[in-house]
Amino acid sequence: MSLTHIDQQNNPTMVDVSNKNITKRTATATSTVLFPQEIKNYFKNQEIITKKGPVYHTAIIAGVMAAKKTHELIPFCHPLAIENCKITIITNSQGNAEINCTVSLHHKTGVEMEALTGASVAALTIYDMCKALSHNIEITNTKLVLKTGGKSDINL
Repeated sequence: MSLTHIDQQNNPTMVDVSNKNITKRTATATSTVLFPQEIKNYFKNQEIITKKGPVYHTAIIAGVMAAKKTHELIPFCHPLAIENCKITIITNSQGNAEINCTVSLHHKTGVEMEALTGASVAALTIYDMCKALSHNIEITNTKLVLKTGGKSDINL
């Protein structure tokens, strides 16, 4: 196995996708925000709104913005014209936030990093908006769960 971002002289490089076929590419990533009990109590029976505004709605906007800017944040990611980015956030039965970010386009390269970036920044936004209530917030379980298109599909 070899790393795709290392050339024959062991220098970092962008992957050349010029000879790849354009296909529909989709990726889904997840992240979970674990809230301490004091935050769970604060949000019980009300919308998740802090003095900074509606937490989940703001996190969705931030996550989509981040997915679109992934190439500005991570070296060697190709700038992509994302066709769709959908972020959903729910409060699970344990009172924690579950984030899903699905990104898709028709292109020569995949969108795994864009989905992971979208989920991660949505989680970071939730942390930022809730940290006045407690700093005992944990972001966990950020991972790719689905990738389709290209030469291999992954469903984890």
